[in-house]
Amino acid sequence: MNTKKFAHAASGLYSAIRGNICLCFLLGILCVSFPLSAGASPSINKKFIYHIYWTGIRAGTAILYYKKTPEGIEIKTHATSAPLISLFYKVDDVARSILYPDGYPKKFTLKVRQGRHKRDKVTYFERGADNWPQKIVFHNILDDTIFEYYFDKPAYDPLSAFYEVTKSDLIVGRSLYIDIFDNRKLWNTEIKVLRKEKVRVPAGEFASIVIKPILKSEGIFPKTGDITIWATDDERKLPVLMRSKASIGYFKAVLVEGDY
Repeated sequence: MNTKKFAHAASGLYSAIRGNICLCFLLGILCVSFPLSAGASPSINKKFIYHIYWTGIRAGTAILYYKKTPEGIEIKTHATSAPLISLFYKVDDVARSILYPDGYPKKFTLKVRQGRHKRDKVTYFERGADNWPQKIVFHNILDDTIFEYYFDKPAYDPLSAFYEVTKSDLIVGRSLYIDIFDNRKLWNTEIKVLRKEKVRVPAGEFASIVIKPILKSEGIFPKTGDITIWATDDERKLPVLMRSKASIGYFKAVLVEGDY
Protein backbone atom coordinates (compact mmCIF):
# COMPACT_ATOMS: atom_id res chain seq x y z
CA MET A 1 0.00 0.00 0.00
CA ASN A 2 1.49 3.39 -0.93
CA THR A 3 1.72 6.29 1.51
CA LYS A 4 -1.34 8.13 0.17
CA LYS A 5 -3.58 5.06 0.37
CA PHE A 6 -2.23 4.18 3.81
CA ALA A 7 -3.01 7.66 5.13
CA HIS A 8 -6.54 7.48 3.67
CA ALA A 9 -7.09 4.07 5.21
CA ALA A 10 -5.78 5.22 8.58
CA SER A 11 -8.14 8.18 8.52
CA GLY A 12 -11.14 5.99 7.82
CA LEU A 13 -10.01 3.41 10.33
CA TYR A 14 -9.65 5.83 13.20
CA SER A 15 -12.91 7.56 12.44
CA ALA A 16 -14.43 4.15 13.01
CA ILE A 17 -12.29 3.29 16.03
CA ARG A 18 -13.06 6.55 17.82
CA GLY A 19 -16.78 5.85 17.87
CA ASN A 20 -16.98 2.09 17.96
CA ILE A 21 -14.51 1.37 20.73
CA CYS A 22 -16.56 3.60 23.01
CA LEU A 23 -19.60 1.51 22.22
CA CYS A 24 -17.63 -1.65 22.90
CA PHE A 25 -16.89 -0.33 26.39
CA LEU A 26 -20.35 0.81 27.16
CA LEU A 27 -22.45 -2.16 26.23
CA GLY A 28 -21.14 -4.04 29.20
CA ILE A 29 -18.53 -2.37 31.32
CA LEU A 30 -20.93 -0.17 33.23
CA CYS A 31 -22.54 -3.21 34.79
CA VAL A 32 -19.22 -3.90 36.49
CA SER A 33 -18.84 -0.35 37.71
CA PHE A 34 -22.32 0.59 38.75
CA PRO A 35 -23.14 -1.63 41.76
CA LEU A 36 -22.02 1.44 43.72
CA SER A 37 -24.70 3.27 45.66
CA ALA A 38 -24.82 6.96 46.49
CA GLY A 39 -23.08 6.19 49.76
CA ALA A 40 -20.26 4.19 48.25
CA SER A 41 -16.68 5.19 48.91
CA PRO A 42 -15.51 8.03 46.63
CA SER A 43 -12.07 6.41 46.44
CA ILE A 44 -13.27 3.53 44.22
CA ASN A 45 -11.61 3.62 40.78
CA LYS A 46 -11.67 1.24 37.84
CA LYS A 47 -9.64 1.10 34.64
CA PHE A 48 -9.94 -1.13 31.55
CA ILE A 49 -7.44 -1.29 28.69
CA TYR A 50 -8.17 -2.42 25.13
CA HIS A 51 -5.73 -2.87 22.26
CA ILE A 52 -7.00 -2.08 18.77
CA TYR A 53 -5.80 -3.96 15.68
CA TRP A 54 -6.40 -3.13 12.03
CA THR A 55 -6.10 -6.16 9.74
CA GLY A 56 -3.45 -7.54 12.11
CA ILE A 57 -1.60 -4.23 12.65
CA ARG A 58 -1.58 -2.63 16.12
CA ALA A 59 -3.51 0.60 15.51
CA GLY A 60 -4.00 2.07 18.98
CA THR A 61 -5.22 1.84 22.55
CA ALA A 62 -8.51 2.69 24.21
CA ILE A 63 -8.90 3.07 27.96
CA LEU A 64 -12.01 3.43 30.08
CA TYR A 65 -11.79 5.08 33.51
CA TYR A 66 -14.52 4.96 36.13
CA LYS A 67 -14.64 6.69 39.50
CA LYS A 68 -16.98 8.28 42.00
CA THR A 69 -16.29 11.97 42.55
CA PRO A 70 -17.93 14.76 44.60
CA GLU A 71 -19.55 15.94 41.36
CA GLY A 72 -21.06 12.51 40.69
CA ILE A 73 -20.25 9.20 39.03
CA GLU A 74 -17.70 9.80 36.28
CA ILE A 75 -17.07 7.68 33.20
CA LYS A 76 -14.28 8.65 30.82
CA THR A 77 -12.96 7.03 27.66
CA HIS A 78 -9.64 7.94 26.03
CA ALA A 79 -8.69 6.59 22.59
CA THR A 80 -5.25 7.22 21.06
CA SER A 81 -3.55 6.09 17.87
CA ALA A 82 -0.42 3.96 17.85
CA PRO A 83 2.90 5.63 16.82
CA LEU A 84 2.76 4.16 13.28
CA ILE A 85 -0.79 5.41 12.64
CA SER A 86 0.02 8.76 14.29
CA LEU A 87 2.60 9.48 11.58
CA PHE A 88 -0.29 9.78 9.12
CA TYR A 89 -3.38 10.47 11.21
CA LYS A 90 -2.98 11.20 14.91
CA VAL A 91 -5.99 10.56 17.15
CA ASP A 92 -6.48 11.73 20.75
CA ASP A 93 -10.17 11.59 21.73
CA VAL A 94 -11.74 11.95 25.17
CA ALA A 95 -15.39 11.46 26.13
CA ARG A 96 -16.60 12.12 29.69
CA SER A 97 -19.96 11.70 31.36
CA ILE A 98 -21.04 12.75 34.86
CA LEU A 99 -24.00 10.75 36.17
CA TYR A 100 -26.39 10.65 39.08
CA PRO A 101 -26.08 7.55 41.34
CA ASP A 102 -28.88 5.84 39.41
CA GLY A 103 -27.00 6.24 36.12
CA TYR A 104 -29.03 9.11 34.67
CA PRO A 105 -26.79 11.73 32.98
CA LYS A 106 -25.97 15.21 34.25
CA LYS A 107 -23.31 16.34 31.79
CA PHE A 108 -21.56 14.89 28.76
CA THR A 109 -18.38 16.33 27.20
CA LEU A 110 -16.61 15.26 24.03
CA LYS A 111 -13.18 16.44 22.86
CA VAL A 112 -12.09 15.03 19.50
CA ARG A 113 -8.67 15.45 17.91
CA GLN A 114 -8.31 13.47 14.66
CA GLY A 115 -5.65 14.78 12.32
CA ARG A 116 -6.80 18.34 11.56
CA HIS A 117 -10.38 17.60 12.58
CA LYS A 118 -11.49 18.95 15.96
CA ARG A 119 -14.70 18.87 17.97
CA ASP A 120 -15.45 20.27 21.41
CA LYS A 121 -18.96 20.04 22.81
CA VAL A 122 -20.84 19.81 26.09
CA THR A 123 -24.39 18.52 26.67
CA TYR A 124 -26.33 19.24 29.87
CA PHE A 125 -29.28 17.07 30.93
CA GLU A 126 -32.04 18.24 33.24
CA ARG A 127 -34.34 15.68 34.85
CA GLY A 128 -37.96 15.81 33.73
CA ALA A 129 -40.54 16.20 36.51
CA ASP A 130 -44.22 15.18 36.54
CA ASN A 131 -45.66 16.09 33.14
CA TRP A 132 -42.87 18.48 32.20
CA PRO A 133 -40.64 17.46 29.26
CA GLN A 134 -36.96 16.77 29.68
CA LYS A 135 -34.68 19.71 28.82
CA ILE A 136 -31.31 19.18 27.13
CA VAL A 137 -28.83 21.99 26.45
CA PHE A 138 -26.18 21.47 23.78
CA HIS A 139 -23.10 23.76 23.67
CA ASN A 140 -20.71 23.69 20.73
CA ILE A 141 -17.59 25.18 22.27
CA LEU A 142 -15.66 25.75 19.03
CA ASP A 143 -18.19 28.22 17.62
CA ASP A 144 -19.85 29.06 20.96
CA THR A 145 -23.38 28.16 19.84
CA ILE A 146 -26.02 26.92 22.29
CA PHE A 147 -29.22 24.99 21.50
CA GLU A 148 -32.06 23.84 23.77
CA TYR A 149 -34.19 20.74 23.21
CA TYR A 150 -37.23 19.26 24.94
CA PHE A 151 -38.31 15.61 24.86
CA ASP A 152 -41.31 13.80 26.33
CA LYS A 153 -39.22 10.71 27.20
CA PRO A 154 -35.88 10.15 28.94
CA ALA A 155 -32.81 10.61 26.75
CA TYR A 156 -29.25 9.56 27.53
CA ASP A 157 -25.82 10.60 26.34
CA PRO A 158 -23.69 8.01 24.48
CA LEU A 159 -21.88 6.96 27.67
CA SER A 160 -24.80 6.72 30.11
CA ALA A 161 -27.17 5.08 27.62
CA PHE A 162 -25.71 1.64 27.93
CA TYR A 163 -25.97 1.54 31.68
CA GLU A 164 -29.70 1.36 31.01
CA VAL A 165 -29.13 -1.44 28.49
CA THR A 166 -27.19 -3.54 30.99
CA LYS A 167 -30.01 -3.30 33.54
CA SER A 168 -32.00 -5.62 31.24
CA ASP A 169 -31.49 -9.31 30.61
CA LEU A 170 -29.75 -10.04 27.32
CA ILE A 171 -31.82 -12.82 25.76
CA VAL A 172 -30.68 -14.50 22.55
CA GLY A 173 -32.97 -13.67 19.65
CA ARG A 174 -34.35 -10.50 21.19
CA SER A 175 -33.50 -6.81 20.72
CA LEU A 176 -33.22 -3.94 23.18
CA TYR A 177 -33.79 -0.26 22.39
CA ILE A 178 -32.36 2.89 23.98
CA ASP A 179 -32.83 6.61 23.20
CA ILE A 180 -29.49 8.40 22.76
CA PHE A 181 -29.11 12.17 22.34
CA ASP A 182 -26.05 12.72 20.16
CA ASN A 183 -25.02 15.35 17.64
CA ARG A 184 -28.18 17.40 18.28
CA LYS A 185 -30.52 14.50 17.47
CA LEU A 186 -32.38 11.79 19.37
CA TRP A 187 -31.56 8.30 18.11
CA ASN A 188 -33.58 5.20 18.98
CA THR A 189 -30.80 2.59 18.88
CA GLU A 190 -31.42 -1.14 18.53
CA ILE A 191 -29.17 -3.71 20.23
CA LYS A 192 -29.53 -7.25 18.80
CA VAL A 193 -28.60 -10.25 20.98
CA LEU A 194 -27.28 -12.96 18.64
CA ARG A 195 -25.83 -16.01 20.42
CA LYS A 196 -23.58 -17.36 23.19
CA GLU A 197 -20.04 -18.74 22.81
CA LYS A 198 -16.61 -18.95 24.46
CA VAL A 199 -13.89 -16.51 23.43
CA ARG A 200 -10.21 -16.09 24.35
CA VAL A 201 -8.45 -12.70 24.53
CA PRO A 202 -5.21 -11.55 26.24
CA ALA A 203 -7.15 -10.99 29.49
CA GLY A 204 -8.29 -14.66 29.53
CA GLU A 205 -11.01 -17.02 28.33
CA PHE A 206 -14.64 -16.01 28.81
CA ALA A 207 -18.11 -17.41 28.30
CA SER A 208 -19.67 -14.63 26.25
CA ILE A 209 -22.90 -13.36 24.79
CA VAL A 210 -22.63 -11.91 21.29
CA ILE A 211 -24.27 -8.53 20.63
CA LYS A 212 -24.80 -6.46 17.48
CA PRO A 213 -25.71 -2.74 17.78
CA ILE A 214 -27.51 -1.14 14.85
CA LEU A 215 -25.89 2.30 14.75
CA LYS A 216 -27.53 5.36 13.21
CA SER A 217 -25.90 8.26 15.01
CA GLU A 218 -23.43 10.47 13.15
CA GLY A 219 -21.71 11.76 16.30
CA ILE A 220 -19.61 9.69 18.68
CA PHE A 221 -21.02 6.50 17.14
CA PRO A 222 -20.53 6.81 13.37
CA LYS A 223 -22.12 4.05 11.29
CA THR A 224 -19.15 2.37 9.65
CA GLY A 225 -20.26 -1.21 8.98
CA ASP A 226 -21.14 -4.41 10.76
CA ILE A 227 -20.06 -4.40 14.41
CA THR A 228 -20.07 -7.49 16.63
CA ILE A 229 -19.33 -7.44 20.36
CA TRP A 230 -18.53 -10.34 22.71
CA ALA A 231 -19.53 -9.50 26.31
CA THR A 232 -19.14 -11.76 29.34
CA ASP A 233 -22.23 -13.90 29.90
CA ASP A 234 -22.69 -12.95 33.55
CA GLU A 235 -23.94 -10.07 35.66
CA ARG A 236 -20.96 -7.92 34.59
CA LYS A 237 -21.60 -8.02 30.83
CA LEU A 238 -18.01 -6.88 30.31
CA PRO A 239 -17.05 -6.49 26.61
CA VAL A 240 -13.91 -8.49 25.90
CA LEU A 241 -13.77 -8.51 22.08
CA MET A 242 -15.16 -6.44 19.21
CA ARG A 243 -14.85 -6.89 15.47
CA SER A 244 -15.98 -4.47 12.76
CA LYS A 245 -15.47 -3.71 9.10
CA ALA A 246 -13.40 -0.66 8.17
CA SER A 247 -13.19 1.26 4.90
CA ILE A 248 -10.23 -0.99 4.11
CA GLY A 249 -10.01 -4.40 5.83
CA TYR A 250 -11.34 -4.83 9.34
CA PHE A 251 -10.42 -4.00 12.91
CA LYS A 252 -10.84 -5.61 16.30
CA ALA A 253 -10.51 -4.44 19.90
CA VAL A 254 -9.46 -6.90 22.60
CA LEU A 255 -9.46 -6.60 26.38
CA VAL A 256 -5.88 -6.70 27.67
CA GLU A 257 -6.33 -5.92 31.36
CA GLY A 258 -8.65 -4.26 33.83
CA ASP A 259 -9.92 -3.92 37.39
CA TYR A 260 -12.41 -6.77 37.24
